[in-house]
Amino acid sequence: MAKKIESLQDIKSATVAASAETKAPRKAVKDKKGRSYATGKRKDAVARVWVMPGKGNITVNEKSLDEYFARPVLKMVINQPFVITNRENEFDVVCTVKGGGLSGQAGAIKHGIAKALNEYEPELRSVLKQAGFLTRDDRVVERKKYGKAKARRSYQFSKR
Repeated sequence: MAKKIESLQDIKSATVAASAETKAPRKAVKDKKGRSYATGKRKDAVARVWVMPGKGNITVNEKSLDEYFARPVLKMVINQPFVITNRENEFDVVCTVKGGGLSGQAGAIKHGIAKALNEYEPELRSVLKQAGFLTRDDRVVERKKYGKAKARRSYQFSKR
């Protein structure tokens, strides 16, 4: 009985060692201009994001970040991937975003920046993944049902 357990442990250790050897380090994906591209999504918003080395300029739909997003909270949300990876003011970002409201668009840009940073520098993946920036937030607005005032709210009941 003890011999089987030892052999199973040997098999497990050999499999772990083999899987560690077969996993090649990820390679950076860049286009001819030295940019990395990713698509970010949040609610109904979709952002196409290009990340390239630069001075920290962020352009959204051909406008500066301050012009497009007036609220400081939204600017903070967009900069979170750079803050958590200690890459502030090292990359320029150009993005186009469609759909949803400003909050959803900011979340989509954040998701796109995180994915593009992961493509540009694959060693940042563990930090971004641990913070939850690479996972798409799949919460969306629930649809309205017939017989209801909103998605779940009933019409007001009147006894008389």
